[in-house]
Amino acid sequence: MWATAAVTVAVALTWPQRAYGTLHFVLQSFMDVALMIAAGLIISAWIAASGAATITARWFKGRPVATVFISSAIGTVIPVCGVTVLPLTTGLLASGVPLAPIMAFWLSSPVTGPTMLTATWALLGPGFAIGKLLAAFALGIFSGAMTALLARTQMVQNPLRASGTSQVGLCGTCMPTGLSFRIWRDPARVRVFGENLVSTTRTVVTCLTFAFSAEFLLRDLLPPEALTAYVGADSHYAIPLAVLVGAPMYLDGLAALPLVQGLLALGMSPGAAMALLVSGGAVSIWGVMAVALVLRPATIVLFVALAVSGSLVIGYVFQALWTHFS
Repeated sequence: MWATAAVTVAVALTWPQRAYGTLHFVLQSFMDVALMIAAGLIISAWIAASGAATITARWFKGRPVATVFISSAIGTVIPVCGVTVLPLTTGLLASGVPLAPIMAFWLSSPVTGPTMLTATWALLGPGFAIGKLLAAFALGIFSGAMTALLARTQMVQNPLRASGTSQVGLCGTCMPTGLSFRIWRDPARVRVFGENLVSTTRTVVTCLTFAFSAEFLLRDLLPPEALTAYVGADSHYAIPLAVLVGAPMYLDGLAALPLVQGLLALGMSPGAAMALLVSGGAVSIWGVMAVALVLRPATIVLFVALAVSGSLVIGYVFQALWTHFS
């Protein structure tokens, strides 16, 4: 925070006109998406307080085909935070739940959710919002099915590190136990709702402030022809470049949206943009660092390979559909 403040002051003193333009753009961008972002924040906090995200753990056990479909659907619609997903999935693995439905949930859940859906709709339009929702589900199905096919391998049968089970219970108080949609009747759930709403709002505002600023500076400083040549609609390697280079640098789903909006305005192809959004949510540096704490190296390689290959396919399919229906 001190470094951010120092950089902000330095920029304001060095380029006052650009600093004013950035501030104006950030405030205007917040006004444009405020209502839809607020709706998504409230839905996310209500899901956390109701216990819906925790109760889904009961649905993982069963036949592989059914559980992969169910866990992909759950991961697509339930906003599971990075703090919660690790102890939840690690606990399920430690209790003997197969890796296939876990992998489906693990890769689909970071890609979208109520807040992400509304934010994507507001910033990139309904085509990207619905496409990303379907892409998250497809990535879950793909990763779960491929993992099920490798069920007899050591990396699937024994995915956890020796110390991985120590992660269980790390987030035991993140969500209330049980399921109750009438959260106003329980003071504890009301408190969880308020805490989740405040913390998520703070995170969203922080991420979007930096992201909107970056979008303005990107549009202001980067010549359109410099990017179009690499990730434009006419580039044959736009989608692989977006996945292999852009995704590892991806920091946050909400922060990526205005950046992608700026890249699209500079000529980025829709398929490359979708590939970046999907792969970034599933296999960013921070996501890989998180799973590295609990998964064996071979299982991490499988995790990354499924995320990258699935994102590439999604990018090409989305590009083809976008071109066909445009």
